[in-house]
Amino acid sequence: MESPRDNAGGPALRRSSLRNILIAPDSFKGSLSAGDVAAAISAGVREVMPSVSICEHPVSDGGEGLVDLLVPVLGGSVRVSRVSGPLPGQKVEARWGYAESGQTAVIEMAQAAGLPLVPPDRRDPRVTTTYGVGEVIRLALDAGAKTLVVGIGGSATVDGGAGMAEALGARFTTPSGQPIVRGGAGLADLASIDTSGVDQRLHEVRVIVACDVQNPLLGPEGAAAVYAPQKGATPEDVRTLERALRRYSDVLLSDIRIDVRSYPGGGAAGGLGAGLLAFCGAELKSGIDVMLDATSFDDQLRRADCVITGEGKIDRQVAYGKAIAGVLRRANASNVPVIGVVGCLEGSLDDFRGTGRFYDLITLVNERTSVQTAIENAAFLIRQRTIQLLQQIPD
Repeated sequence: MESPRDNAGGPALRRSSLRNILIAPDSFKGSLSAGDVAAAISAGVREVMPSVSICEHPVSDGGEGLVDLLVPVLGGSVRVSRVSGPLPGQKVEARWGYAESGQTAVIEMAQAAGLPLVPPDRRDPRVTTTYGVGEVIRLALDAGAKTLVVGIGGSATVDGGAGMAEALGARFTTPSGQPIVRGGAGLADLASIDTSGVDQRLHEVRVIVACDVQNPLLGPEGAAAVYAPQKGATPEDVRTLERALRRYSDVLLSDIRIDVRSYPGGGAAGGLGAGLLAFCGAELKSGIDVMLDATSFDDQLRRADCVITGEGKIDRQVAYGKAIAGVLRRANASNVPVIGVVGCLEGSLDDFRGTGRFYDLITLVNERTSVQTAIENAAFLIRQRTIQLLQQIPD
């Protein structure tokens, strides 16, 4: 299906009435950054309507691109630090941002524990760890941060944030008093958690988690069941990780009196949402709403006659809080028509109709264009599909 129009009851749209177009896509992961996607859409708009006013407003839901998009808005600068990667013994260069004026740090967990940091043949959420994320948080505290904005999309991990907490001073031990092995599977041996050594500066900062999903830590919609297979887990691995996370949540409840088992968003980033809640007193917020509020999206929306958004894939997870859903929801609330340009559509628009409606939507992947072709030619195809969509709007 290339262009499934879904505008019943939505605002009317005519090409001749368009004066201001707001372009607000997320990245096409593995292909183009959000800024590159916005530029490709903009090029398509110019081809059809050369005189229209365009505002490019690339977005992120807390995953890839949060640092690059948000730090300039805050008047900060990007720093690069060498920290632990997701694999045992691995070191990576993690980019994070700091704004002196507001004492605000912006951190992408994927910079230290993201799936792209792990070669496909080594992806195993039983052993990957968020330890490096904790190291970046400590660096932000060293810089003087009083507010931490932590984006937790794109992880390679299912360790419940235990690695992150260990880097910040928590101790996780087995029944014999030995440290547990880092990684999700190691949590199965957890007997006790000691937080006496956790960095006390965490009590003095506000931690805002930009979270792109609402999944709980446990159960059929939890971190192991839904996300571990995407990170290399076999069905047996999923069962192992579910048992380990259940043990982890039980010890969290008994030792530090925090129940994270069903908290919305606790399962994000392999349970890092739950870990940030338990050890950092974090506030879990919709990542796209954090981004849109910080970048004054609503001000741009008030001037727009139409919004063009998009991201790499629409599936049933969109309704849990992905970037495109946040843009769609706000535009619908303001009665501004929305056009979508996406890499591919899995399932039906019915999967997220409760989030909002598109005036029209088109995919790069169709019966003539494979996924691999779409990835390799994304910028060209985004431009062409944008042209095609706009030409279908009545003049």
